[in-house]
Amino acid sequence: MLATLTKRSDFLAAARAGRAGTPGFLLQARKRREIEADPTLVRVGFTCSKKVGNAVARNRAKRRLREIARAVLPVAGRPGWDYVLIGRAEVTASRPFEQLKKDLSEAVERAHSPRPQRS
Repeated sequence: MLATLTKRSDFLAAARAGRAGTPGFLLQARKRREIEADPTLVRVGFTCSKKVGNAVARNRAKRRLREIARAVLPVAGRPGWDYVLIGRAEVTASRPFEQLKKDLSEAVERAHSPRPQRS
């Protein structure tokens, strides 16, 4: 089940966590502590800065991000995790929808894979 992130503190916490970039957007993902929210929920937030364009362009990009999240995260997302999708200038609104869905699936997979240890 998907829930929407609304508090700024949740967005800031996700910004300090793992990232997975794609051509269409940037995904930030973090595992919540059990005391933070319902551990059975997958929470998702969306943001587009003014770099994406005017209000019309930002809203179009966010609508597309919301739709790919509805399609992909119930299957690929993990309960107890927060995901933030950040739109990219001109690309998020113009990239083919099926490609955006594929990008999100791959980004979620990368966010959950263990990172190699630095030496």
